Formats: sequence, C-alpha cells, structure tokens
Amino acid sequence: MKKLFQLKALPVAAVMLFISLCASAQENKPLASPADSVSGKVGKANITIKYGSPSVRERKIWGSLVPFGQVWRAGANKATTFTTDKAIKVEGKSLPAGTYSFFTIPTEGEWTIIFNKTADQWGAYKYDEKEDALRVKVKPVKAPAMSERLTYALNSDGITLNWENVTVPVKIK
Repeated sequence: MKKLFQLKALPVAAVMLFISLCASAQENKPLASPADSVSGKVGKANITIKYGSPSVRERKIWGSLVPFGQVWRAGANKATTFTTDKAIKVEGKSLPAGTYSFFTIPTEGEWTIIFNKTADQWGAYKYDEKEDALRVKVKPVKAPAMSERLTYALNSDGITLNWENVTVPVKIK
C-alpha cells in the first residue's frame, strides 16, 4: 500500500515541480514597461516623478500608440505621479505643494500638461477633469536623439518628457 501511494505521488510531485519552474521563469522575465522614477531639485523645490517606462519596440508612438487629442497617463501602467514639496510655478501658473497624477493631451503642435488631484489611479481610465489642479500648454520639440524608453529628466528650467523622437519641456520655477 505504501509503495502504491509513493508511485501515485511521484507524478503529482513532478507536475508541481514543472508548474513551479514555469512560474519562476515568468517572474524573471523583464517587464515590458518597468517602473522608474527621477528625483531632484528644481529651484528650491524637491520634485519626484514616478512612471512606467515603456519602449518604442519599432512601433509608431505619437498619433498611433499614443493617440493625438486624448488624455494619456504620460507613462505606462499606473498613472504617472508628480510630487513637489513646495509651491511652484509651472509655465507661469501656480501649483501648490503635493502629489498629483500627471497626464498629457498630446497633439502634433502643442501639448496640454495636466496635474490632477487624484494621484493614485490606474492609467487614465477614471481620469476626471473636475479633479485637475492645473493645466498648462507647452510646445514639443524634436529630440536630439531617439529615445527607446520613455524617460523624464529634471533640469534648472523644469522637467522634460523624452520618448521616441520627441522632447516635451515643461518650465518650472
């Protein structure tokens, strides 16, 4: 009886081992849009931007993967967040200290940059314009070099969003 139980348990153990190995192999696979962040000072304010960083992967981004004229989460997965520990001026308009979701509405010639009071949200699926703390307009420029991954950068003038062949500067004081 004991041998019969051992013989029946062997295939079950083998299947469990196989499933475990397959699951761990999937866990080690690199994420298509890994979480990333950038932090630093712009003027006297400490700023942090947290975002999902998708890749171009030979796709047309602007006007296709990211449609023109629609709210975009400015990254992948969860909505991008923008945190400032001091009140700042974004493109000359006041934004109080706090954490915001960061959205854009891209078009070919001008982008709307949106700081929304609902910071913790998935994508732009439940985006509510009534929760906007600030909207400003900026002009995208041709990037000096192709950027495979979406990145943000902080500099003395503010922030930039960089992806594919586009750089979007946003002035902050």
